[in-house]
Amino acid sequence: MQHPYHHTEYPRRRIAKQTNAISRLRLNTSQHVAYPPKLTEHPAHDTSNNLLEMGYHMESLTAVVLHPNLSPSFISLAMVVIGSIYVLWQNYISRDVGAKNIPSGPIGLPIVGSFPFLTHYPELTLDYWAKRYGPMYSLRLGNQLFIIVSDPIIAKDLMVTNGAVFSSRKEMFLKSQTIFAGRGITATPYNEKWRKHRRIASYWLNKTAVDSYTNVLDYEATVLVRDLYTYGKAGSDPINPQPHAGRCSLNNMLTIAFGIRTDSLDHPLVARALKLSREFMNCTGPVSNLTDFVPLLQHIPNFMTTRGKKLHADLVETYGGLIKEVEVKMKNGEDVPDCLVKTILQTQQEEELDFTDMAILCSAFMIGGVETTASIMQWFSALIPAYPDIQQRAHEELDRVVGRNRLPTVEDEKDLPYIRGIIKEVERCHNPFWLGTPHFGTEDFAYRGHLIPKNTVVVLNTYTMHHDPRRHPEPFAFKPERYINDSTLSSESANLSDAMERDHWMFGAGRRICPGMWVAEREVFLAISRMLWAFKMVEIPSEPIDLKEYDGLSGRSPVPFRIKMIPRHDKVDDVLGI
Repeated sequence: MQHPYHHTEYPRRRIAKQTNAISRLRLNTSQHVAYPPKLTEHPAHDTSNNLLEMGYHMESLTAVVLHPNLSPSFISLAMVVIGSIYVLWQNYISRDVGAKNIPSGPIGLPIVGSFPFLTHYPELTLDYWAKRYGPMYSLRLGNQLFIIVSDPIIAKDLMVTNGAVFSSRKEMFLKSQTIFAGRGITATPYNEKWRKHRRIASYWLNKTAVDSYTNVLDYEATVLVRDLYTYGKAGSDPINPQPHAGRCSLNNMLTIAFGIRTDSLDHPLVARALKLSREFMNCTGPVSNLTDFVPLLQHIPNFMTTRGKKLHADLVETYGGLIKEVEVKMKNGEDVPDCLVKTILQTQQEEELDFTDMAILCSAFMIGGVETTASIMQWFSALIPAYPDIQQRAHEELDRVVGRNRLPTVEDEKDLPYIRGIIKEVERCHNPFWLGTPHFGTEDFAYRGHLIPKNTVVVLNTYTMHHDPRRHPEPFAFKPERYINDSTLSSESANLSDAMERDHWMFGAGRRICPGMWVAEREVFLAISRMLWAFKMVEIPSEPIDLKEYDGLSGRSPVPFRIKMIPRHDKVDDVLGI
């Protein structure tokens, strides 16, 4: 029997979006496709089919830019022009690869490179190319050279051991320059501004800080479980847990950043903040938009630039507005809880922060903190109903260690290895970010007989790394027991000397590793352990959950679903205070 998690083949329905315009195929949406169309290889591999491939790409590009009712002479002229561009492109790439010994990979199309093949399910395309070209290969998006890393050893060699070379960021036009206005700890180059923002954020995200506000995470996890109980009418009604998980994560970050929280799902800030986070993820993934890689598009009006400018304005209005509210309270002598904004307002002159600096710092803080943890809780809720045996084993462990008269706490985590295994396995199987935030090489670097040129973008292909059978036997099976003897936190596992022993790569690597790992791990443990303590989570037979589809282009979350969350013993309502 195939595991519900297994998803080597994705629905052709969405793959069609990327291939229809290119190949003019009429696809049957009831079929499935495992891998993307073939692209030409770099000359280092095989040039025997170049003429055939050129004809394919000429037809493809013509299909994109020409109307079928145009005259034959016009189409012929266009084919000649497109063919000429293609030949020039191949010659350019051939010289680039041959002269510099850059790792091989797909050439892609003229002008846009491999971009059209990465607009939907990019993780499957990159996984296919990793199997074809190896664990380190190159591709181009527009004028930008990328190196795709699909192996833990190589990832550590480049991003940890040689972090001095690969710890910067490319100043992407949309993310860095437009949305974050040259600021933001996830987007700025490795410079003094980044160090300053990282230091401020880390002050509120390190282990000591997390210990100081664990009571906040504890409270919001309890509210989450209580709301799931109430909205689901004690298991009698189906419920979509997704908005509740989103609000839980949002409240944690609002408390840490601004000293406030929302009191219900209907609070206007809930929908607004979650929408901003999703919009940011859809605009700014490593391969989300072509504007970053075709400079001409940056100088003419286009949809993505307009979208980025609006998102910048919305972020400054929303989170800048919350900063102003805290500032007014402080000026009026009102009590303001210790929080990120209180700190940056008190040190604004010392740190030389202007208003936009503060608004973007808080925006990055909120987006990063909300999207990851909420998505993991959502994937857990979508996945676990298919595994009643795993739930049963988790319930037995909770009853043995915690009992039924109280909720699990942080102190219980070390004694709940199976719960920890479930969480790690969800993070392995459903990393919200299959493509890590891109690193940027600041100098030429020779590695394993290849050259990674200066100004190359280096991206972790975590989908392939998380499904590597050398590290994870039966990689498409959901098996929490694979982590049963792993007592490390993910923040500790990231520092293991043997990269092949690391639990997963969800938080990135090297000097740019996610500074919020400590808070994310604690938040997720409290939420998931308490959901398992309180509920038996059951799939609705008439509403099967599709784990192959997902929402989002960069940050991934399940498509909307409903389940029943049935209290599993008679102490649940008493312990929750209902």
